[in-house]
Order: sequence, then structure tokens, then C-alpha cells
Amino acid sequence: MGARLVCGGARQGSRMEPAVLAGVPPDASLMAKEAFGPVAGINSFRTLDEAIDAVNRSEYGLQAGIFTRDLGNAFRAARRVHVGGFLINDVPQFRVDQMPYGGVKLSGTGREGPHYAIEEMTELKLISWRY
Repeated sequence: MGARLVCGGARQGSRMEPAVLAGVPPDASLMAKEAFGPVAGINSFRTLDEAIDAVNRSEYGLQAGIFTRDLGNAFRAARRVHVGGFLINDVPQFRVDQMPYGGVKLSGTGREGPHYAIEEMTELKLISWRY
């Protein structure tokens, strides 16, 4: 659809090198769906608001992040981007069980982690009596 391969993407038997594509159209599957493979689409935007709007147009919302020195922009994006988890100057490779992990929109329901799993599998019941 007009994207440009920046690096990677070569096939080695049954494996594929991680690929980086630039200029990926917003309606391309890579940008419109969740990619579960070694591929990343990179696009540029003139303003932070344009980037936030592009993220929010997706039907999915597991995680997003921003790398910046401007904490005002970081927290503005964190508040406005509609996802289950937002990372500032970090990548999603670290997770503690106490952290709620999960998405919004079509990226799942509920949260993972012991506390949230127990809550999800518990049916609360109120019993009241007058003694």
C-alpha cells in the first residue's frame, strides 16, 4: 500500500527478520489492526495532537507509549490516548504481577495480574440480616 521497508523483513526458512516499515497508510492492516509479529510501522506527524488522534482512531487499545523530554507533552498524551496502559520513556518488557495489564476497545476485557484475576473470578454477594 505504499509503505517503505526501512530494514529487515528477510525470510530465513520458517523465520522472518524483524521488519521496520515507514510511511504506512493509516488504513493498512499493520496500522489498523494489532500486529502479532516481528514488524513495526513508523509514521511521522507534524504535531502531538495528530499522533494522539491517529492512535485513538484504532479499534484496539492495549498499550501505547511516548519517548520525550517534555513531561507536559508526555502526561498530556497519557491522559488523552485511549489505551489500557501508557508508558513514558520505556518499552513494555517489564511487568510486575501487581500491575494491572490489559486493554480497552477490542484489545480485551478486564485486567491481568493476581488481584485483578481474583476479582474477575469472584462473584460478590451481600448478605444482610437484622439481629
